[in-house]
Amino acid sequence: MRMYDIIYKKRNSVALSADEINFVVGAYTKGEIPDYQMAAFLMAVFIRGMDESELAVLTRAMTNSGEVMDLSDIKGPKIDKHSTGGVGDGISLALAPLAASCGVIVPMMSGRGLGHTGGTLDKLESIPGFRVDLSANEFKKQLEKIGVAIIGQTEKVAPADKKIYALRDVTATVDSIPLIAASIMSKKLAEGADGLILDVKTGSGAFMKTFEDSKKLAEVMVSIGRESGKKMRAVISDMNQPLGRAVGNSLEIEQTIEVLKGKGPEDFRFLVTELAARMVVMADIEKNPEDARALAMEKLSSGDALRVFAEMVKAQGGDPDVVQNPQKILPRAKFAEDIKPPRDGYITAVKTDEIGMCSLELGAGRASKEDKIDYSAGIILHKKIGDRVSSSSGEPLATFYYNKLRTPDLLEEAKKRFTGCFEISDSPPQSKLRMIYDEIK
Repeated sequence: MRMYDIIYKKRNSVALSADEINFVVGAYTKGEIPDYQMAAFLMAVFIRGMDESELAVLTRAMTNSGEVMDLSDIKGPKIDKHSTGGVGDGISLALAPLAASCGVIVPMMSGRGLGHTGGTLDKLESIPGFRVDLSANEFKKQLEKIGVAIIGQTEKVAPADKKIYALRDVTATVDSIPLIAASIMSKKLAEGADGLILDVKTGSGAFMKTFEDSKKLAEVMVSIGRESGKKMRAVISDMNQPLGRAVGNSLEIEQTIEVLKGKGPEDFRFLVTELAARMVVMADIEKNPEDARALAMEKLSSGDALRVFAEMVKAQGGDPDVVQNPQKILPRAKFAEDIKPPRDGYITAVKTDEIGMCSLELGAGRASKEDKIDYSAGIILHKKIGDRVSSSSGEPLATFYYNKLRTPDLLEEAKKRFTGCFEISDSPPQSKLRMIYDEIK
């Protein structure tokens, strides 16, 4: 087989055979296909799509490109969560320890930042010493001991996805339903959980901008999981503005700690609690959603969820005192600059993906695979949709945190780009955003 012929077929909307898809995944994983040809293939898939048969083969090929973990000897219900990504979406950081404190075993295999979105692993690595590269044996031992572990893909789990994931990030092929579905589900099927809840984002900061596309993606992934014998559930949640107030790695860790203390931004706490309640029901710990929700809220208020987070940090090499002294332990930016609103009025809409790109420009993300992340860089939002802003009141729209920037004029460019993200009107918005739009059970 020739990679050229396969790219040519997909470019011309011809369905690929199982042998062709297996060849692409296997040969690229082994290094026998160069990045430039794989990038062309990914772009062809992005433009032409894949049918259900092609997608099923692609997901299986990526899953079977490495080892599939066996967690059957760990007692207890094992439920994971995955988000399709958004700006300020550090939900997993708080959700995993919260669900574990409720009795759910949470084996979470997460990823790096993609495009304008941050990555759970990058955020955790802003805690000095935190390891995301646990071996399969270390992963299982930690699950048995404290009930939760958040790791990156091991070298032996879905290695095809690991290579493809990094290439998609820098080739504008991120927001493709088949590529997203295969990437997410190949990892999740390989990690050995009994069930999975999906948080599929929709809106200006999501990869799927429309509700219809978000629901389609959710349905595809739920179908893939159920065909493999997993308990599946999906919510479609709002990403028309950043979640919470923090955008950036250490800033989001600090916000996570506040949420685990029962404080923090209301929208963030709401979604964490709702997802935790659903995981508790999926794990058969509670039958009634209201009882599950009450259990999650009790674990936040009692400090149990924060304790589990500290235990996870310690078990994975980080300093557990971060929960008491985050400002002392987490990296801090040298410079902070308040950003004023461009005019008076009410915020009625936000270009959320552009806010993510501004954070990336400050150093909080990668523009190429080789870039290093500045863990202290990012943005704290002081105003959100529905809030009144004034250019003369002295109240900032947001605060930028940064260190050394790539070019001298980058800061001014980022500030201009950022203020252009906000639609400001004389009247407040007519309707309030909902955090959860729909659910697939």
